[in-house]
Amino acid sequence: MAKGIRFYQTGGPEVLRWESLEVGTPGAGEVRIRHHAVGLNFADTYFRTGLYPAPLPAGMGVEAAGVVEEVGPGVTSVRPGDRVTYTGSPLGAYSTERVMPAEHLIKLPDAIGFDTAAAMTMRGLTTAYLLRRIADVKSGDTVLLHAAAGGVGLLFTQWAKILGLTVIGTVSSDAKAEVAKAHGCDHTIVYTREDVPTRVRELTDGKGVPVVYDSIGATTYQSSIDSLARRGLLVCFGTASGQVPPINAMELAVKGSLYVTRPALADYIADPAERAELAGELFDHVASGRIEVEINQRYALEDAVQAHRDLEAGRSIGSSVFILEH
Repeated sequence: MAKGIRFYQTGGPEVLRWESLEVGTPGAGEVRIRHHAVGLNFADTYFRTGLYPAPLPAGMGVEAAGVVEEVGPGVTSVRPGDRVTYTGSPLGAYSTERVMPAEHLIKLPDAIGFDTAAAMTMRGLTTAYLLRRIADVKSGDTVLLHAAAGGVGLLFTQWAKILGLTVIGTVSSDAKAEVAKAHGCDHTIVYTREDVPTRVRELTDGKGVPVVYDSIGATTYQSSIDSLARRGLLVCFGTASGQVPPINAMELAVKGSLYVTRPALADYIADPAERAELAGELFDHVASGRIEVEINQRYALEDAVQAHRDLEAGRSIGSSVFILEH
């Protein structure tokens, strides 16, 4: 019998329930996949709390890697036995197996393990579109990255160094600063005791940076704006501390004709060709060792409550995954 995590009401980690699931057989355009590893992402907490609405009761999780066991009518992109990974809706990745649309699956190279794939498909593709699609960054540019020791942060910094960028990263502690530096972060700012815009100006000869990558949201929005150079771009790609405040258009003009964008991964992997291109570049970097995926937290799937508590308390460094035994 398949098992998984479901929730029947929004709230804290305690609303997550470990229970038996009826998986069924795949219909047209669907596959049945057995998971070997499942990704744990901060976005999962948004669904649990209701920030991202979902019809209840619902499954949990949007990222996993495993093996295709059965395909439904009309599916030609994958076949039974294929190793695959995915990120995106519908919810339900926190499960031992599931039926889902085949269109979301990405074939996984043999050189990349299931745990690595579950730890980096969402974060890696996010990094890919941030660096390869959002802004025209080039070798020699200096950028600011918040949460530099997080799952996206560690991948981002390594990829940024491949592109020749200088990275200023914010972190909450000296321990996290060391982790960020070990992955290529050129300068770290411990925001709990240092003023971020002041340090950024000091590190850039008063100019500020052309791009700020901000996954934190409410608590970092103003410091991000204040760290930008003239005609700079703020990329708000997450809301770990809550939604960004309403944008004051005149402030953007006064502070240097600034730009703000709020992208979502789904819009950069909706086109199969673009998704394949971004995934191919990501997998090549990881398989070659140019980018290392650091997994510092591993949990059993039935321990999802504790995993969410650790994530929201800021106890996580790098990526976290659930490992399923077979």
